[in-house]
Order: sequence, then C-alpha cells, then structure tokens
Amino acid sequence: MSQLFSPLTLSSPKGPLHLANRIVVAPMCQYSAEGGHATDWHLAHWTQLLNSGAALMTIEATGVNPEGRITPHCLGLFDEACAQALSDHLGRARKLAPPTPVAIQLSHAGRKASSAAPWRGGAQLTLGEGGWSTVAPSAVPHNPNDSDPKALDSDGMHRIIADFVSAAKRAKDMGIDVIELHAAHGYLLHQFLSPLSNQRQDAYGGDFEGRIRFPLEVFKAVREVFSGPVGMRISATDWVDGGWTPEETAQLCVRLKSLGADFAHISSGGLSPQQKIVPTPGYQVEFANLVKKTSQLPTMAVGLITTPEQAQSILELGQADMIAIARVLLYKPRWPWEAAAQLNGHVSASPQYWRCLPQEASKVFSTPSKS
Repeated sequence: MSQLFSPLTLSSPKGPLHLANRIVVAPMCQYSAEGGHATDWHLAHWTQLLNSGAALMTIEATGVNPEGRITPHCLGLFDEACAQALSDHLGRARKLAPPTPVAIQLSHAGRKASSAAPWRGGAQLTLGEGGWSTVAPSAVPHNPNDSDPKALDSDGMHRIIADFVSAAKRAKDMGIDVIELHAAHGYLLHQFLSPLSNQRQDAYGGDFEGRIRFPLEVFKAVREVFSGPVGMRISATDWVDGGWTPEETAQLCVRLKSLGADFAHISSGGLSPQQKIVPTPGYQVEFANLVKKTSQLPTMAVGLITTPEQAQSILELGQADMIAIARVLLYKPRWPWEAAAQLNGHVSASPQYWRCLPQEASKVFSTPSKS
C-alpha cells in the first residue's frame, strides 16, 4: 500500500481517531462570514473539501472572540449564534459527503486583527472603516503604519484563555473531532513566542521559558475541556534574524507532548514584513522533520507540496506523518483522487461520483461506508 494512503491513528483522552490516509485539508481562510457566522459559501466550500478524499478536513482560522478575528469577514465561535450557524452549515455539508473527521483551527489574531480582506489590500482598518483596537504581548505594531496594539495585562490574558475554552466547548458540542490551536503566521500565540513581537519584562516575556508560557497555558486550558485530539500549528521560523527559531519550535513541541498534545502542524513565517523567504517545493518540510525527530509527536508537513510523488517521498523518508494540502485543493479539488490513481491508493467518495473515473483509475474508490 502507498504510504500516502496508509491509515493513521491519532491518540487522545477520548480514544483513538482513525484517519483513512495521510492527507489533511489545511485551514484556509475564506473571509466570507457575516458577523462571524458561517454562510452558504462555507456550505459549498466544506462540501467540496469533504468530498476531496482527504482523511481530515480543517475549518479555517476561527476567532475565539470578535476582536480576535483577522478581518470583519472571518469565522467566529464566540457566542451561541456563531456556534449555531457553524453547526448548521457544517452539519448539512457532512450529510453531502462520505464520513470524514473534521478539525477546527481556533485562533486569535492579536495585532494582525482588524484587517481588510486580502483582495481589498489586507491593510489594517481604522475605526471609521469598521475596524477595532487590537491587542498583543507588547505595544509593537505589525507594520509601521499600523496603530500600536494594546499590551495585554493579566486580566486580558485570562479573558482570552477563557475565550479559547468557551470556543473549544462549543466545538465539542457540535461534534468537531479535532482542535488545532493557531500559533503560526504572526497571530497572537505566535506573537508571544517570538522575541521580535514579545518585548515583555514580566513572566510572559524574555527568555524561551517566558515566551512559551502563555501559548502553553492556552493549550493546557483547551486540553482540559476537549477530549479529542488537540494539536498546534506553529511557524517554525520567523525568517528574520533574531526571531523565533526551528530549534525553539522543536523544544516547544516537546513541552506540548508532555502536556497531552496529539500532533504538531509545522508551517513558517507571517510574523514580520521583514521576513526573507524563498519558497521552493517542500521548503518547510525540514522543519517538520526536526519537530518529529525531537518531540516524537505525529507531525504534519505543509507548504508547496503539490505532487503525489513529493508527498509520498516525504512520508517514505520519515520526515512527517501527515501531509497538509491547502491551495492546491482549491485549484484541484479532487487532488487526492488523482494521487490515489497514481499511487494505487483508495479514497471514499459520494456515490453520485462513482461513475466519473477513467477506466485506468477504476479501483480508486474504496468500498462505500454508507449507501
């Protein structure tokens, strides 16, 4: 059997979660919510992704409070109305696809909140433009032209932890299988990790131990209320001299495993406009490999992994346990089907699609698990 299409089990206090293959749909912001509420765009989007053949589908970065959204158009899980809208649209999407575990990425954008959608320039919005005041570990803006965020005090940090916990409980109640905490791409938990954005002089800043304290407190609080698999997405490097490093990422994952983490999802960048990245195929895989070898956590690799052969090679070399796919799935929504045809793998699909395959790929679909 192809390694890409071999099963994987994620352990958790709730019990094992069995994944049919090693392909994960990475979270992809759609900037299409209304007041934090999921819309019909999400219904269509999730239905497509759940029919992709991937073993796990991750819902985009979802704000744990209104101020934690990246844009006014981002999903939220900060009140019961948000939860009802998300549950309703996700429930309908799941009825239109084979049974597939679903993860949600819980997030707080910190100083990168209150931004315009990318196709509207992505700049920070003023109060008059529908924006809001932002918070961060320190009063250091992401861009020089941004307003200074408010440095969080102890009460503010405790409120944000409580918001993560409340969102996790709502996710549990609606049947979400996996929670991924967002500590990548320059958002709040990443801002605490990096010395470039965290210039605090208290117990939550300074050395490595201080900078990882708040993200670990968030993780511990969520772990206590959510019994399914919980992991963290981490930017392994800021790509800026003096910033967060791959070695620190690996040591953070050692700590996360000791606290009950079930996986790590390794990306990079997003904290500073000064970053210097030269993206090449699989340019982040070496970071996932370091985390996997150091922490022994099940690890996802992501970033310009675009061909089945490339994904298969990463797994065969033992560099990661799962392959997270994002933009290529927007361009090729049935990429896992093509990968299965090339690598002699099997995927599940809705019966309406069973007759679509060319003859040479006729054995791609596995025995259906529902009629």
